[in-house]
Amino acid sequence: MTIRETSEQIEEQFLSSYAAKSRNHHGRHINEEECNLRTAFQRDRDRIIHCKAFRRLKHKTQVFLAPESDHYRTRLTHTLEVAQIARTISRALRLNEDLTEAIALGHDLGHTPFGHAGERALNQLTNGGFTHFEQSVRVCEKLEKAGRGLNLTDDVLDGILHHTRDEWAYTLEGQIVRVSDRIAYINHDIDDAVRAGIICEGDIPKEITQKLGSGKSERIDTLVRSIIECSNERIIMNQEIERYYNMLHEFLFDSVYRNPTAKYEETKVLGIVEGLFEDFVKHPEKMSTEYLMICEKEGVQRAVTDYIAGMTDHYAVMSYSDIYIPKFWKI
Repeated sequence: MTIRETSEQIEEQFLSSYAAKSRNHHGRHINEEECNLRTAFQRDRDRIIHCKAFRRLKHKTQVFLAPESDHYRTRLTHTLEVAQIARTISRALRLNEDLTEAIALGHDLGHTPFGHAGERALNQLTNGGFTHFEQSVRVCEKLEKAGRGLNLTDDVLDGILHHTRDEWAYTLEGQIVRVSDRIAYINHDIDDAVRAGIICEGDIPKEITQKLGSGKSERIDTLVRSIIECSNERIIMNQEIERYYNMLHEFLFDSVYRNPTAKYEETKVLGIVEGLFEDFVKHPEKMSTEYLMICEKEGVQRAVTDYIAGMTDHYAVMSYSDIYIPKFWKI
């Protein structure tokens, strides 16, 4: 018996009957031999961690554009926080922690530079619209490894696709990532807003803090415990806790996401993304070879969308500057 087969046997013996078992995964687009060491979901996790799109997350905005402090969240640190919360819930419910972690680590691979401001900009410019969760699946299926993709299991791809809205993932592990994503960003965005001086903890309505707790750690603990205590065949939260959780979400939108101080620089994002989009559509030869291949197969606009979505904040600003900002002559 191989190490992988032993791991699969342990899953059958110790995981919940509701857990997704790696031995019974829903397949890959391209069939391949199983690894002797790792289960299918462990391989998916490792492929995501080692891909280029994952590394670029460290230079992509979460909420605050180009913050000067080292302690604000980036898209990468957000991803790691989601994975930590999701793994805690998955382990407590005896679900498949490897699948949960793979979905969590891959859920934002397709996110644009400049956070959701960049996503909204591309959505306006691209025929058929743009969403980061669909782009995350596209990164995994078509863009990584020079167009070959990561060849992940359908279980992981489904969890990534359904991590934010519309239909829920068909695995409980994917559903856990969806709720963990929301728990993570609500609490760490408030934490970053406090650090930025936009709000203070005392601004959160007392009825919310009395029910969910004071501070990020207490709130996360309350929400995670509620999910673990109430979930079985479905991933759900205590109704009363969920009501205060939604109130906290509304507070975050009103106080932070719509705050003119926090969003001031976002007014410039549309101009940058529009400028890049227009120039690369006119001059696709400026893009690298892999994107020229997409031009030939799927059209220029699709290739340009992929190219801009993959940029980090710094690279997008640098590219815009190279195109539109005149350089001074050195005499």
